[in-house]
Amino acid sequence: MRVHTGDKPYKCSLCDRSFSRCGSLQSHKRHVHSNRRPYHCPYCGKLFKINTELQCHVRIHTGAKPCSCRHWSERFTHRDQLKTHLLKSHNEGTWLTCHICQKKFSHSDHLKTHLRRHEGVKPYVCSECPKRFCTAAELKYHQLIHLGYKQFCCGSCGKYFRHKYTVKSHFRRCYDQLGFFGV
Repeated sequence: MRVHTGDKPYKCSLCDRSFSRCGSLQSHKRHVHSNRRPYHCPYCGKLFKINTELQCHVRIHTGAKPCSCRHWSERFTHRDQLKTHLLKSHNEGTWLTCHICQKKFSHSDHLKTHLRRHEGVKPYVCSECPKRFCTAAELKYHQLIHLGYKQFCCGSCGKYFRHKYTVKSHFRRCYDQLGFFGV
């Protein structure tokens, strides 16, 4: 009944999300708010909260593309990629449309995130500062700031940066300063 009424009595104590079922709340806490990552990649050692995330990740290393188009010989790493391909290339399936701006989406998760932006809903809260985010990925990216983690390196001078766009603009300036004006 709650699916039809929209009633969500189970509220997360760590963020603003609410759920219609107790099990969904428990799953949310386990996947979003837990730091426990029992599944590890045998190729690079990266850790994952759930086994299906690990299985998808391993495809990066193996190059496996188990999802195939029934119309063409194209293959895809993930089901979501196949679904988008079928919609765009073969008009197969149903686009999901935002009722506010009419933007179209191939996946319900993408539409939900988009609607959060319209509504100003930011359920993911940083534990280090008061900033809030629409998606767990945005929160995770933001938290790198607090860790001081800088993963992007300038190929010219070796200086490290937190963001890809920052190292790109730095690299252009650094490259020009070293006297390499293009070939």
